[in-house]
Amino acid sequence: MLRSLTFIIATAASLLAQRLFAADLPAASGVTPKELLIVDHYCEGVVFDAAGRGYISHGPFIVQFTLDGGSKVWAETGSPNGHKILADGTHLVCDASRHAILHLSADGKLLDPASTECDGKSLRGPNDLTLDVAHGGFYFSDPGESSDLQPIGTVHYVDAQGKTYLVDSGLAFPNGIVLTADGKKLLLAESKKNRVLVYDVTAPGKVANRRVLADLPTKDPAAGQIDNQPDGMCLDAAGNLYVAHYGMRQVQVLSPTGKLLARYPGGNVTTSNVAFGGPRHDQLFVTGGLGAEMGKGGLFRLDLAVPGLNILPKK
Repeated sequence: MLRSLTFIIATAASLLAQRLFAADLPAASGVTPKELLIVDHYCEGVVFDAAGRGYISHGPFIVQFTLDGGSKVWAETGSPNGHKILADGTHLVCDASRHAILHLSADGKLLDPASTECDGKSLRGPNDLTLDVAHGGFYFSDPGESSDLQPIGTVHYVDAQGKTYLVDSGLAFPNGIVLTADGKKLLLAESKKNRVLVYDVTAPGKVANRRVLADLPTKDPAAGQIDNQPDGMCLDAAGNLYVAHYGMRQVQVLSPTGKLLARYPGGNVTTSNVAFGGPRHDQLFVTGGLGAEMGKGGLFRLDLAVPGLNILPKK
């Protein structure tokens, strides 16, 4: 009887938590992507600095943009992708063509790279990163040429002294990566398995108990969906996870327990990355490609009125 009562209480608490996490999310029918910027190449790596200026990666370029749609080339690195900004205003950028995590000045000049190797081996193709602000380090994914049949992708950690460590391996294209606000969970998109993984963080750069947080919806060709691979991700202030779902034309929203809460139109066919920004930090900005091939890319804005998690470190 006691065991049954405990189960009932736990189930009720879980359902209540799910309702609370979903309570402030708008219905998908009320969300329309607003085109902000069209660029010459498939784009990704969206991020905002302390002044509210945005950045996206497309082709060999990093473009700085404003909320009214203005833009200019900020840097040219080769093949920029995931991008985060540090407390001192400098930038960390994943660049597969340079097999490195690049470090750029506030005005886009290349500094000494933040990471180029791990345990004496060159990085293959860093994709995305997340800051560990509390300890001065960061995690990054390195899918290289990994696939479902060749799961050689890795996750790494760079500590405050600049040393790179292996965190996990044997992954089928590790992609978007996010550290929760309390630093206790590391979330990872495993693209070729169409799922999001979660780890318990036991110490800076050390994880345990890798498990599946959520298997994501699969493509519906009748709806114009051409693929189903989770890509870049971000969190809102309530801890919900927003997943750019490549090929699905969508952003999927997951609760902290992995429950699918919402599916929003992304504006792009190959939706690639997401970040919160705007004057009240409650608008979701979405990158990707406009077609099935690697042609033009687009940046779209979703007016969700949902507070995003602020990922900018304090000075």
